[in-house]
Amino acid sequence: MAASGREAARHWRYAELPGVDLLRARYVRKQFVRHTHENFVIAAIADGVEVFHHRGADQYAGAGALALVNPDTPHTGRAGVPEGWRYGAVYPSPGLVAEIAGETTLIKGTPGFVSPVLDDPYTVGLVHQVLRAADEGNALAADTLLRVVVTRLLRLNGGPLPQRPARTAGARVAARARAVLEERMAEPPTLETLAGDLGTSPFALLRAFRDTYGMPPHAWLTDARVRRARRLLDGGIAPAEAAVAVGFTDQPHLNRHFARIVGVPPGAYQRERKNVQDARPPRS
Repeated sequence: MAASGREAARHWRYAELPGVDLLRARYVRKQFVRHTHENFVIAAIADGVEVFHHRGADQYAGAGALALVNPDTPHTGRAGVPEGWRYGAVYPSPGLVAEIAGETTLIKGTPGFVSPVLDDPYTVGLVHQVLRAADEGNALAADTLLRVVVTRLLRLNGGPLPQRPARTAGARVAARARAVLEERMAEPPTLETLAGDLGTSPFALLRAFRDTYGMPPHAWLTDARVRRARRLLDGGIAPAEAAVAVGFTDQPHLNRHFARIVGVPPGAYQRERKNVQDARPPRS
């Protein structure tokens, strides 16, 4: 587990839970900048308090509560008390959540969480049991408990995600800008050049992009670069190579942004993500 003083975090995957990220962490001074996740966030607070800015307001999740964030939703994270917070988290994919919702709920449309914080010590305990089962290589328990967690949370705090309104001219320009940034991630244009190519002004583009994606283009690009770097690291690419591939100047540049978003440096992240089952003898 990567640690710094009283802080520690472990990111990993369990092969029998495909598409699900797993995390145990304890943070005191760590402050996560605004970022997003491709998967759902289900964070079970064991001790302390986490504060995270979500949809215009600070949310507080203490011991026995869950912090719940839908995919592609900008949010931050920091300690709400001097001693920080300790938690375990699972990050199921949108496809898995939709599958579970279709089998166990009456939710119509794309399922998601309604409230970002839910006080439910029972489910907090279940999340930690999922992580324990994954650590022990108990595939049946890990898969079963994860499905119980998602089902319970959708029944207690689930609903259809709001349908995107008809795209305005500004939203269409923002989407085109995002596509350009994704394609030219390693060598992005300036805001002025990007706006000119899209037939708008820099400030109009900045406003439209922030309204559509919850952050300005440069912040979105940094978040997207870290996301892509994570995929490269998962594929075995060295951190220095991943840094250049996604557009950071060097590995220290990646390290700084990666730690502010993911919580650990890319090297530590890559080591922990290796399948822990490789080092464990088969279960008899």
